[in-house]
Amino acid sequence: MSIRFTAKARRGMVALTIAAGLAVGVAGCSGGGDDKKPEASASVSRTGGSDPSTQEGESDEPMAELKGSSGLLLQITSATRDAGGFVTVNGNLKNDGSKRITVPPAVRGDETEILRHGMSLGGATLVDAASKKRYYVLRDTDGRPLTTTGFSSLQPGESLAVFAQFPAPPTTTTDVTFQLPTFASATIQISG
Repeated sequence: MSIRFTAKARRGMVALTIAAGLAVGVAGCSGGGDDKKPEASASVSRTGGSDPSTQEGESDEPMAELKGSSGLLLQITSATRDAGGFVTVNGNLKNDGSKRITVPPAVRGDETEILRHGMSLGGATLVDAASKKRYYVLRDTDGRPLTTTGFSSLQPGESLAVFAQFPAPPTTTTDVTFQLPTFASATIQISG
């Protein structure tokens, strides 16, 4: 009975997350003929050079830097608790080396449901050491991970803005450990 309740609760949380995302997307649409260029989405934009773009609500200075294989660097710029019961971690995945790097497939984890949907950061977890719990990336009703997807390699100096959403730990928990396969771990602080 508790497994069924957990599955229903998870589906409800995912549905709420998707609905909130759609509402924000619709609210962000603007009609009319102003000639301003649309801003690129922070979750999928790529930039060249060594300066990552600052995402909304984030500082220029990352809260953590995780070194990966072959010169990959993950800079975590924010971890925000949202009212919907989840935590969104934002950052930049950067090729800090001098050659093109293929992102290791291990970062997507090894769960069959996530593997079916291609390259992602689906292997990321948040660990709440105080409560002795591990939180995995959320999924939508089709099993797709709620994280950046569809990337494969980065050119030298190239940076990719990334995100991952997790179930929120208790509100008393502010410090968690972010883990991503093939990268070092880092303790980050949840805001909000």
